[in-house]
Amino acid sequence: MDGLIVSPNSVIFITAVMLTFISTYTAIELLLMMRTTKGHMKRFLYIGSSFALGIAIWTLNFFNSLIGGDNRIVSMNVAISVLAFVLGTALAAMGFLSLSKKKLLLSQLLMASFLLSMAVFSSYIIGMYALQHSFAYNVVLLGIPFAILFCLFVVALLILFYPSRFNRGNTYFLKLVSTLVMTGAITQGHFLLLSAFPVNHAIGSINELLNEMPFIMYLLFFVSLLVLSGLITSSTIINRRLAKSDNYVKDIRFALDQSSIVAITDPQGIITYVNDKFVEISKYSEEELVGQSHSIINSGYHPKEFFGNLWGTIKQGRTWSGEICNKDKYGNFYWVHTTIVPFMEHGKPYQFISIRSDITRRKQAEQDLKTSIRELQDIYNALNHSSIVMITDKAGKIVQVNDQFIAISGYTAEELIGCSHSILQSDYYTKALLKEIDETVWAGKVWKGELRNLAKDGREYWVDATIVPYRSEAGKPTYFLSILHDITERKKSEELLHQQDKLAAVGQLAAGVAHEIRNPLTSMKGYTEFLQLDEKDPTRLEYLDIILDEIDRVNQIVEEFLVLAKPQSVKLETKNIVPIIQNVLSLMEFDARKKKVNFYFENMYDCIFVRCDENRLKQVFLNFVKNGIEAMPNGGHIKVTTELKEGEVQISFEDTGVGIPPDRLKKLGEPFYTTKEAGNGLGLMVSFKIIESHQGRIVVESEVNKGTAFNILLPLETA
Repeated sequence: MDGLIVSPNSVIFITAVMLTFISTYTAIELLLMMRTTKGHMKRFLYIGSSFALGIAIWTLNFFNSLIGGDNRIVSMNVAISVLAFVLGTALAAMGFLSLSKKKLLLSQLLMASFLLSMAVFSSYIIGMYALQHSFAYNVVLLGIPFAILFCLFVVALLILFYPSRFNRGNTYFLKLVSTLVMTGAITQGHFLLLSAFPVNHAIGSINELLNEMPFIMYLLFFVSLLVLSGLITSSTIINRRLAKSDNYVKDIRFALDQSSIVAITDPQGIITYVNDKFVEISKYSEEELVGQSHSIINSGYHPKEFFGNLWGTIKQGRTWSGEICNKDKYGNFYWVHTTIVPFMEHGKPYQFISIRSDITRRKQAEQDLKTSIRELQDIYNALNHSSIVMITDKAGKIVQVNDQFIAISGYTAEELIGCSHSILQSDYYTKALLKEIDETVWAGKVWKGELRNLAKDGREYWVDATIVPYRSEAGKPTYFLSILHDITERKKSEELLHQQDKLAAVGQLAAGVAHEIRNPLTSMKGYTEFLQLDEKDPTRLEYLDIILDEIDRVNQIVEEFLVLAKPQSVKLETKNIVPIIQNVLSLMEFDARKKKVNFYFENMYDCIFVRCDENRLKQVFLNFVKNGIEAMPNGGHIKVTTELKEGEVQISFEDTGVGIPPDRLKKLGEPFYTTKEAGNGLGLMVSFKIIESHQGRIVVESEVNKGTAFNILLPLETA
């Protein structure tokens, strides 16, 4: 008979404990998932874990209350029973809320244990009221069950959240142990509370229990089915969500494996996983890599400090990113862009995931580009120091110039950039020349030629130009590179050579003509002077004077021809130049008065010594004075000044005549070039040669309608 009494109660108790264990394990599983999940899924897991623990607490208390109840089971208050479940679930939710933080403190764990103990405590008491049991309580024993219950929950949570002495591979075992401790806490709590709150009306006889047993069994089956259905339903929903998330993670992992080189290492740097891309690029098999450190692919390219910084970064929980040169199985180097992500637990990394991308081709391209840039820089530096460089766009606007261009043009870079290249054009640029250049470069061809440009100060300079068009992919010019070389001195040399050729021709002409006409001129002059002796008619005498003047003029031209034909050796002596100038002015005084020209001699020195050929120097002075008189047909004045300048004396002959235009001024001294209608250009040419033979130079300054100044500079000589 006793076996009949014990067996049904044991079935109820074991069933209740099993349901409590299942619900508790589900709650712990969902709680751990909640702590590692973000977003709306976190809230769903939080509600599910709280609901599961609420079922665990309510189920055991409910079925064990039936065992200790009387025959008034049918009068159970359903509303209060639901309240017991709701209150237990709410307190469990509050406890789990304390455990939702990523980093748990001991105070949070103690608070959660207290709230879970209160959930068991309140569920038992309200469950007794729902079954309409009458019970008494022992005040002394009231704190003992609660303390024991609290300590058991603390132990369960410590095992679950502080497994510092356990390997992470035993996580399942720790969850199982924690579930057993927590289930034991709920079960033991029932019996301890039963001792503190004994029921006054127990079952009187076996017949009373057996009469109620069919109903109890049906109720047990119904509640068990309800609990299992709820757990299965919630588990199914969660599994579907997890399956969806797992598929999402698998898709991401598949995409990552297809596009990146992936490796996972433990905290000591030992490789635990590699994907196919890693195997492919390293040439090692998976078996050769797993269990090894990354030193197996160390190329030795990077210093120890590089990897020291890498490890220092990831061990602090920070992501490291950079470029690494590795070495494959056969000794070939390859470059990867690497991102190493540490996975942390309790402030320490437990594994590292390395995601790499092969950048070997890019690094090779960068190296080739650096080499090309370095070569281009060397070429540019060489070009910059040896040539004049200018770049213009297709509209003819200057976009870049080098230092050589700035130096020769006289403009600053700011003045040139953005301006049209026409700023440099002189009158040498004819329409035909510009058309030729445009047609050549716009056809994509290189134009070469010599150009005469204009500097900022008006000075003209010659350049040997090469204009190279830069073309787009469509073949149309976008920029034009002009590489110029200064050939001004060469052009001057060519001009001087040209002048010398002219002088040689004049010399040959002079040699052939001078001797042929000097004798007839001498005879003509002699007979003319003889006729003057017997002539009394003033008109005829005037005619004879004119003939003699013209004979002298022809003779002077012949003398100049002879000078060009056979330059005479210059004998230089130290002379005081002041009386020489005074003598020249005295000789020309009579002719000047006839032309209404006044002389002014400004001199502050009694003696100015130079080494010279006095007669030839007089010839130069006479030539400049005559030119000045002839430049003033309506009269004027000629001012002669002397000035000492840094070891030189400057003798200036300044008239107030018609002046010389700038385009003619630069041609003075050329053979047969003259600004006078009746001149032949030989006088100035001879004057320039005489001063050059005295180691001096002539500087001509002129302004139209204001006058001309011939400045002779000769070296000073100590007396």
